[in-house]
Amino acid sequence: MTVSQAELLKELRIEKHQRDDHRQSPARWPWIVLALVVVLALIGAGAWWVMSHRAIAVQTATAVSPASDPGAGAVLQATGYVTARRQATVSAQITGTLTAVLIEEGDHVKKGQVLARLDDSAYKAALDAARTQAAAAHALVAQYQVQLAQNLRDATRQQSLAGQGLVPKQAAEQARTLADSTRAQLASQKKTAASADAQVVEAQVNFDYCVIRAPFDGVITTKDAQVGEIVSPFSAGGGFTRTGIGTIVDMDSLEVDVDVNEAYIGRVKPDMPAEAVLDAYPDWKIPAHVIAIVPAADRGKATVKVRVALENKDARIVPDMGVRVSFLEQKSTTVAQAPKGVLVPAKAIAQRDGRSVVFVVAGGKAQLRAVQPATQNYGDMKLIPDALQAGEAVVLSPPAELRDGSNVQTEKSSP
Repeated sequence: MTVSQAELLKELRIEKHQRDDHRQSPARWPWIVLALVVVLALIGAGAWWVMSHRAIAVQTATAVSPASDPGAGAVLQATGYVTARRQATVSAQITGTLTAVLIEEGDHVKKGQVLARLDDSAYKAALDAARTQAAAAHALVAQYQVQLAQNLRDATRQQSLAGQGLVPKQAAEQARTLADSTRAQLASQKKTAASADAQVVEAQVNFDYCVIRAPFDGVITTKDAQVGEIVSPFSAGGGFTRTGIGTIVDMDSLEVDVDVNEAYIGRVKPDMPAEAVLDAYPDWKIPAHVIAIVPAADRGKATVKVRVALENKDARIVPDMGVRVSFLEQKSTTVAQAPKGVLVPAKAIAQRDGRSVVFVVAGGKAQLRAVQPATQNYGDMKLIPDALQAGEAVVLSPPAELRDGSNVQTEKSSP
């Protein structure tokens, strides 16, 4: 090999540091791009997971069997509350300190039964003083009566002696004047005695006010005062003075007040038969009838109040219970056979892919179930012959994003 050839081969040789730089430079940027792609993919997957598992807020209602539905066959339904037409917060008629409270919540009391007692020492002393003054006044009346009788006898005797000329006529006139004066004093004292008797009656009434009695038969629903507290019929003393001992309710006066939409009030008539179902006892139908339609409307709610009487009274019915009333065309005398299936609100049925579906909430997730509603309507309810069980919670007005398996958060539905 010649020198020129060796020099040419040496020039063609690549040094080690040149070879390493050539390998490293073009291989660095693909890894950076790959890392960015992986990060973006992870972010997208995380966002998709969060969105897909986000709980959707829904309102639910309970599927009921037709046999327990109060609206079956009803021309109109309305919701309301049990109210007592006769109830009272029992209070003292005078201001005093409680020495005894003889009631507890749930006690049954009779008219005139003692509920509480006030400190009566001052009123007893006033009564004793009034009685003493009345006794003194009547003693003076007796004294004037005796004196008048004596004066009348003296006047008669003086008149007889004056007629015989034994005494001057002036003596007879003075005797008559004394008798007339005594008669006037007697009349005045009788009025004083009557006034003293009235003061005794007043003191007796105040003394009797120290014993607080039940105004009528009923049940104690609240106990508002304890022994040692001051009670008064007036709101005096700020928060340290009670104005009531407790609340008594006449359970025989319970009825239902419902608000009927004014657009349908024309369907309701006095004495119209009805059925009431308490929210606490959904399987218990209570016969009822309309008492009266209150001639006043609520401008804000566009409703009219209707009073409904409960024909069967029971200890389970208590004031302020929620109740649903079904107004009937005529009072039912026979029990019709209940149809198969369950009843759900019509707005619980949605359309998905051209079919009717209902979403059932179980374990915090929505379950899609295909249904075939019956053609017959039960008020605002729809009959679902199969695919649902009584007691299951169904979604009302399912949102468009709700799917089978979606996480849901239930909210209380309005009545």
